[in-house]
Amino acid sequence: MTLNAKIPEGPIEEKWTNHKNHLKLVSPANKRKFDIIVVGTGLAGASAAASLAELGYNVKVFCFQDSPRRAHSIAAQGGINAAKNYQNDGDSVWRLFYDTIKGGDYRAREANVYRLAELSVNIIDQAVAQGVPFAREYGGLLANRSFGGAQVSRTFYARGQTGQQLLLGAISAMNRQVDLGKVEVYPRHEMLDLVVVDGRARGIVTRNLLTGEIRSFSAHAVILATGGYGNVYYLSTNAKGSNATAIWRAYKRGAFFGNPCFSQIHPTCIPVSGHYQSKLTLMSESLRNDGRVWVPKKKGDRRPPNEIPEEERDYFLERKYPAFGNLVPRDVASRNIKEVCDEGRGVGPTGMAVYLDFSDAIKRLGRDVIEQRYGNLFEMYERITGENAYETPMRIYPAVHYIMGGLWVDYNLMTTIPGLFALGECNFSDHGANRLGASALMQGLADGYFIIPYTIGDYLAELGFEKVDAEHPAFKEAEKGVKEGIKRLLSINGQRTVDEIHRELGKVMWDYVGIVRSADGLNKALGMIRDLREEFWRNVKVVGSDEELNASLEKAGRVADFLELAELMAIDALHRNESCGCHFRVEYQTEEGEAKRDDEHFAYVAAWEYRGPDEPPRLHKEELSFEFVTPTQRSYK
Repeated sequence: MTLNAKIPEGPIEEKWTNHKNHLKLVSPANKRKFDIIVVGTGLAGASAAASLAELGYNVKVFCFQDSPRRAHSIAAQGGINAAKNYQNDGDSVWRLFYDTIKGGDYRAREANVYRLAELSVNIIDQAVAQGVPFAREYGGLLANRSFGGAQVSRTFYARGQTGQQLLLGAISAMNRQVDLGKVEVYPRHEMLDLVVVDGRARGIVTRNLLTGEIRSFSAHAVILATGGYGNVYYLSTNAKGSNATAIWRAYKRGAFFGNPCFSQIHPTCIPVSGHYQSKLTLMSESLRNDGRVWVPKKKGDRRPPNEIPEEERDYFLERKYPAFGNLVPRDVASRNIKEVCDEGRGVGPTGMAVYLDFSDAIKRLGRDVIEQRYGNLFEMYERITGENAYETPMRIYPAVHYIMGGLWVDYNLMTTIPGLFALGECNFSDHGANRLGASALMQGLADGYFIIPYTIGDYLAELGFEKVDAEHPAFKEAEKGVKEGIKRLLSINGQRTVDEIHRELGKVMWDYVGIVRSADGLNKALGMIRDLREEFWRNVKVVGSDEELNASLEKAGRVADFLELAELMAIDALHRNESCGCHFRVEYQTEEGEAKRDDEHFAYVAAWEYRGPDEPPRLHKEELSFEFVTPTQRSYK
């Protein structure tokens, strides 16, 4: 299949405007004749549902949480980027575009990234109008701070609760449409299959997580906004429920999967403390504005941090990257933190941590200022570790965070299945091989508020009004497959728990498909993943029944998908013989130990096609052309 990204012609600053001008429209009266399904209620899903219902479409929204407000978007802490240039420090749409392309190591589409930067200014206006309580300067203007990969202050924030506050705005807009009867919300419903009729997405099959009921819902189009799949690593900063099931089932129905191995490791996480830990907690990247990262210069130095004099400390990010210092991008910071810990200079009980020290900032600005900027983050850190970060440095270590891979989409955010759209983190778009901080919220809201309302109309205008009833044979076939899969899981009755196998999978992924990768390690991982998947289907124990609330069954289905996705991630990582962004292959690095790209052979999006349970996936390539920026060796020095 030829991948047509539908990128508009013309100058980059005019592409989106010209594209909108030529999209087909649906009249207000006709919008009422179309049904749209939205799966997911995070920033992308809630904003899309609110916007589409406001236009007049009939929207059904699904989430597996007990409330749409519990979507993982609430966990985003540090901020959202926008090229407002309120600081008058030289920012612009072009600079945000360039920083994002460069931060992603030139593995993203120019047109998509420029559109994201262009729409960023609208997002702030929308959020302010909704009452989102962004921080403000003394005079009342919205405040900004810096994030990794940028030399300007363009990040808007609400203390360390930015995601939560933005989500409340989007959910409020959606709830208004619920009250008006334009949106129906189905909480505690998990999508377990996509229904395709005559080559088009026409609905979904869900399981009611409270009653076990399997039910189909039909629509004219389906939007997936289901977040990332970082929990394939078991330990991650994601919510425990975050999973890959919706997009993985869509992949097995024909949607191509783009760059599955591009998983982001966030440098600022509370370190692992024990074998039975179930998740990790993020400390916002915004802390690197005022916190300084360091380790002792000597290996094995176990003195308390306040007893190590200044001349015996190594502020290694400031030393190696003087231009950006502690605000280098996440992939660069993560690799360097791992490197100093591997040298034996890590701190804390395990030696797998570095210090994030605020003593200089407290001396310079006063504790009150630091408390005003980051107080809730310091409180969270103390609740988890029992340590007061105002008095002793935080300890941090990299952890799996955001996922840049996901379903392949064109410029209209449509997958390779007509009528199936993917928004936010569950698509591969916009971030390339490494996401810059404070861009996730930006992408989710741009997709939901400002892109899908235009592009879905172009599809529906050609589709026509005819509905496919949920009694159609394709729905019944999908329901049958879902029920058989559930029965298979319940019938195994083995000896190992779902969590036990998931934890083992996560260790394989972290060790071999994590911060640093190699051909030997990836080949080893492929064998281990296949063996583990075979053991899962032979020896997992799923308790309970399919006719009631059953968390064991929920987890088993999601881990079964992770065991398949993990293999695709390793295959994708192995085929890409270069280092770029988060994907660092030890065989491909510069003399200074930085990522070494191969633009001649790998300047493309790897889009994988499912070919059956016993067949290797087929690789399709979307070549990336750079008309407006010139790919160069990334340097933050």
